[in-house]
Amino acid sequence: MISDFNQLSGLQLDALREVGNIGAGNAATALAQMINSKIEMTVPRVNILPLGEVPDLTGGADRFVVGVYLGVTGSARASILFVMPVENALHLVDMLMGRNLGVTQTLDEIEVSALQEVGNIIASTYLNALAMFTGLTLIPSVPALGMDMAGAILNAVLAQFGAIGDYVLMLETEFKKEGQDVVGHFFVLPEPGALQTILSALGVNG
Repeated sequence: MISDFNQLSGLQLDALREVGNIGAGNAATALAQMINSKIEMTVPRVNILPLGEVPDLTGGADRFVVGVYLGVTGSARASILFVMPVENALHLVDMLMGRNLGVTQTLDEIEVSALQEVGNIIASTYLNALAMFTGLTLIPSVPALGMDMAGAILNAVLAQFGAIGDYVLMLETEFKKEGQDVVGHFFVLPEPGALQTILSALGVNG
């Protein structure tokens, strides 16, 4: 029985990667409708990594980041965290708002709302794609946004959403618009037993 992501086979990773690509395509469509402008979104890298390595992807536990997090209930309980360094988040806001790169210097109410909606769209489209493949019911909570050091953001998610496994699924997420590109990371942190449920429903149970 598979309980951690590091035990996945190539076939299982391919299935999760395909779900990520479909979710990214749907998210790009939703974002384009939101801002009335074309925006590309891809998932160039899908990986499995120990929970403790999550802050390293953003430059270390002390790097200031913006994190959007949601809980997932239904057939497979999990937490979702979309995170990027603060400077990347500011650039993403520029992209969403049709501003020149570097114009946004602070995250006020409208900028926070935009980033929450991006996190919500990414989480919802990924969960919808996963539900389409599996037939599972996956219900995201309302997104919450925090700005703090990467280690503190991760600890806050763990404190709020409870026990998870030792490994997480990471989907590198790249946004492109008119020659600009911004990279963030999207993490799925399943509660114990949830990964087995998902893999069984995908038909790639190891």
